[in-house]
Amino acid sequence: MTKNTEQQLSRVNDALHVIHRDISAPLLASDLAKVAAYSEQHFHRVFKRIVGESVNVYIRRTRLEHAANQLMFDQQTRVIDIAEKCGFSSLSSFTHAFKEVFKTTPAQWRVVNREHSTPPYLADSEIAAGYHRVANQPISEPRLLMLDETHVAYVRHKGYGRNISTAWQTLRSWALTHQRKFGGVESDDIGLAGQQLGLHHSNPEWVALEDCRYVACLTIDQPIVRRGMVNSLTIPSGLHAVFELTGQYGDLLPLIGKVLNNWLPESGYTLQTTPAVIHYSKNHLLEPDEKFDVRLHLPISII
Repeated sequence: MTKNTEQQLSRVNDALHVIHRDISAPLLASDLAKVAAYSEQHFHRVFKRIVGESVNVYIRRTRLEHAANQLMFDQQTRVIDIAEKCGFSSLSSFTHAFKEVFKTTPAQWRVVNREHSTPPYLADSEIAAGYHRVANQPISEPRLLMLDETHVAYVRHKGYGRNISTAWQTLRSWALTHQRKFGGVESDDIGLAGQQLGLHHSNPEWVALEDCRYVACLTIDQPIVRRGMVNSLTIPSGLHAVFELTGQYGDLLPLIGKVLNNWLPESGYTLQTTPAVIHYSKNHLLEPDEKFDVRLHLPISII
């Protein structure tokens, strides 16, 4: 990767951080261009080259994914309130955009029995095997935790599969080069330097694995001076339900699905629009035996 490409990646990542920090904000391309320190016209070109889609398409898709999640797991909140929470100015514009992508209205999406749909991840034989392994595994009651703001170094990745390991290897190489801690300390403290975290921006219950957005993160106790492939962001504070999950490669997505489908609807809580956080004590994407020991931090609020 050339120095110019690294600089472009770093600047686009700054804009992506603003987008995901508050998806309900106006998020005008002109403002995002200022964040990235580009002219608006040049920002559009660079964003599409780095991300693979235009900034406006990316924002709309991200908002719709958040809205689809909210509709699926929050039956009490009005559709118009979910639309506004996800950055749409009117019910009509939201319904039109939603129907264009999901081929159904928001109201129809909400009443579909998702338990009888087929998650796209079952097309992956290893995850399908994990789905059957954990089918009868109970999900224990979570503990509630108010997560503090957490500063991390990170590498973004598109797709969910074994190739996520490349993002983790990049992060590990960066940590070694810059003498940063990288794992090795098992702790409940998510903010302790060197903790491995994964941010799940997409729900693989209905988003194809190759389109899922994932961020490999390493908690840091001092800012990054030189940014490039590795950048920094702040995971926002908030109330989280924390689940202890263990298993092997292929089990994690089905286990998260059980939390969302079985626990969340009966919990009395609703999902926030910030991403779920995986806190790895043992990272199956790095371990030779491909087993994991993680804490799923699910961002929630009281209905």
